[in-house]
Amino acid sequence: MSDRQQTAIVTGASQGIGAGVVNRFVERGFNVVANSRRVTQSGAVAASSQVALVDGHIGEPATAARIVETALSRFESIDILVNNAGIFVTKPFTEYTAEDVRSLVSTNVEGFVYITQLAIRQMLKQKTGGSIVTITAALVRNPIRGVTASVPMITKGGLETITKHLAMEYAQDRIRVNAVAPGVVDTPLHRNDPKDVLERLSPMGRVSTVNDITDAVMYLTDAPSVTGDILYVDGGAHVGRW
Repeated sequence: MSDRQQTAIVTGASQGIGAGVVNRFVERGFNVVANSRRVTQSGAVAASSQVALVDGHIGEPATAARIVETALSRFESIDILVNNAGIFVTKPFTEYTAEDVRSLVSTNVEGFVYITQLAIRQMLKQKTGGSIVTITAALVRNPIRGVTASVPMITKGGLETITKHLAMEYAQDRIRVNAVAPGVVDTPLHRNDPKDVLERLSPMGRVSTVNDITDAVMYLTDAPSVTGDILYVDGGAHVGRW
């Protein structure tokens, strides 16, 4: 990618990992288009000359189109896409409803497809390469008895698969496609969960921080020879039992 000021799109940007990624890009001098359903009401990210905010459900094609239009009208390029938007619902497999399935697929799968298609089309037009990083989940590789997340993991597992396929499809265009697979992260999602319970979900006995995940995203953004990789940030949970 060139030395000009680059533009990143970040979905699910109103809090937690997404907000952390936005703010890290800003610190590094990137332009950013940040999206979530109500990102303009977020206290974690703010509009500025470097940051454009786009409200909307990422599972709707019109939202993806607005994000891309904003990136091009404000900053004239799309160089990086971070697919962070996602929902996570835990319950026994037999209790997932049709509405649960529709919501998970809409946000986690359709939300990936629509914005990634448009971002890649623009990257191909620019002919300067690009980086796409998607946030998946370590539970895809390492199911944990008692963490009943089978249906959400259908969607997250699909994101790992398409990451590898797109990496090969666009390797010669220098569009790199990678993913970060967190374990438990200290975000508002777990604000009401006992810390000792969360710590037991990691072999290291440590809950990851937003900065841990943001560091991984930045590494994949910068690594010119890394594509098709799933980078696990889970204290080693994906490699064994404990």
